[in-house]
Amino acid sequence: MKRTWWKEAVVYQIYPRSFMDSDGDGIGDLAGIASKAEYLAELGVTAVWLSPVYASPNADNGYDISDYRAIMAEFGTMDDWKRLLAALHERGIRLVMDLVVNHTSDEHAWFAESRKSREGPYADYYIWRNGRGGSCEELPPNDWVSIFSGPAWKYAAERDQWYLHLFAEKQPDLNWENPRVREEVYALMKFWLDLGVDGFRMDVINMISKDRGLTTFMNGPRVHEFIREMNAETLAGRDLLTVGETPGVDPALAALYVGEDRGELGMVFQFEHMGVDHGKGGKWDPVPWKLTDLKAILGKWQRELDGRGWNSLYLNNHDQPRMVSRFGNDSPEWRVKSAKMLATLLHTQQGTPYVYQGEELGMTNVGFPRLSDYDDVEIKNWAREQTEQRGRTEAELMPAIHYMGRDNARTPMQWSSAPNGGFTTGTPWLGLNPNYPEINAEAALADPDSVFHYYRKLIALRKEYPILAYGGNYREYLADSPTVYAYERSLDGAKLLTLLNFSATGQSLSGMASRLEKPGKLLASNYGDAEGAEPLALRGYEARVYLR
Repeated sequence: MKRTWWKEAVVYQIYPRSFMDSDGDGIGDLAGIASKAEYLAELGVTAVWLSPVYASPNADNGYDISDYRAIMAEFGTMDDWKRLLAALHERGIRLVMDLVVNHTSDEHAWFAESRKSREGPYADYYIWRNGRGGSCEELPPNDWVSIFSGPAWKYAAERDQWYLHLFAEKQPDLNWENPRVREEVYALMKFWLDLGVDGFRMDVINMISKDRGLTTFMNGPRVHEFIREMNAETLAGRDLLTVGETPGVDPALAALYVGEDRGELGMVFQFEHMGVDHGKGGKWDPVPWKLTDLKAILGKWQRELDGRGWNSLYLNNHDQPRMVSRFGNDSPEWRVKSAKMLATLLHTQQGTPYVYQGEELGMTNVGFPRLSDYDDVEIKNWAREQTEQRGRTEAELMPAIHYMGRDNARTPMQWSSAPNGGFTTGTPWLGLNPNYPEINAEAALADPDSVFHYYRKLIALRKEYPILAYGGNYREYLADSPTVYAYERSLDGAKLLTLLNFSATGQSLSGMASRLEKPGKLLASNYGDAEGAEPLALRGYEARVYLR
């Protein structure tokens, strides 16, 4: 496969509201991010993915955009954004912007015009339909349910029609069938590219095509046509990172989005492994996950995209709980070891690793005691539905929220043991995790054995050894083990072997004794004495990486 900077990159995701507040209003901002550019450089990341900073009324914390060419006042100004771009570029770090064009805010000027009348230049910028039943207002056009709970349709009396919102009701879906809408999107992309951005993360990009009969809203009939057109109009000829958020894809579908000869995207975020602990009731019905299931999913993606397209590698982000609490062990005894073990997994598979802010510190889930302590629209909508329609109590809902809620990832970044974790001198928009006096960047930087410094090492190894990014021919050992994940990749005659223990108890590797007779050079381990350790056993949450 062609070698590119973005395949070799490590991307750091910043959720601006929670990263660093520079002016004491309790909300993270662009100047705050710029003030931490040296921190990012010390970590060694190649690029920053910035969650939305555009003008927005914040129904979904910036993913509801009211003006694509303006900066949200809470985050600063366009000059602040330009200073951030310069601070990153000066340190060799590229900037990837979030592109949210499946929907806008209902406060966007396009929607304000569109809802006025069924006639006019903006009438068909969104997806409008007549209702069912005796009057247009009586029933929505179909029974689609919003991803944030409740009906996916909202009635607008001005037009006597319903508009589609696959997410919050303040996030109406754009009508990509309208060529003028596509032209508007390409123009706003060029606006940011001309300012110097280095790529886009594209929010739910596989939802932009809905068939006219409204039978599907994922991977619709014209989605590849639209993305190829977007690429030709805005991306072609530029050296950019492009990653599409694509729920509901398997490797065969993903290959259509990321095939190197298809002129669409560089890579996609797939979600199959994020459903490994979802019960019959979905996300809010969590069940214990099994390592054998996780290995089968990750292994499938490693094998089936190898040579066809590029993987993205992640275990948490702004929409997912903290990975050390979900896939590791966040107890005081095992948090550091298991966070390093999970990092080893992410940085030793084929693909581009994404580090979500605070992951490099081993930040954990938070368990706020009351529903009112949470901010997320998804949590609020689900809780309202469960209490009002199903009669459940708040106490019954809290375990699922503590485990799966998106605000686990959105608590402010823990910079120090100072009040509010050094995030703000004011009142933070969302409460901090109470463990910030122990888990913070200042402490991590001062501790050579911290999670932070282990990430630094993994990122440095990636720059030194191309096999970490490009190694293919994925081969798994001990596939039936419920506790050990062992796999090997190869490149140009070299082999990279990764051994991971997903449990707190020691595990035998006797089943792969012949492979470990001469394992090779130890590139990384989360135990300081791994060189002299028993080669056929892994200690609690141990990770080892060999090259030969």
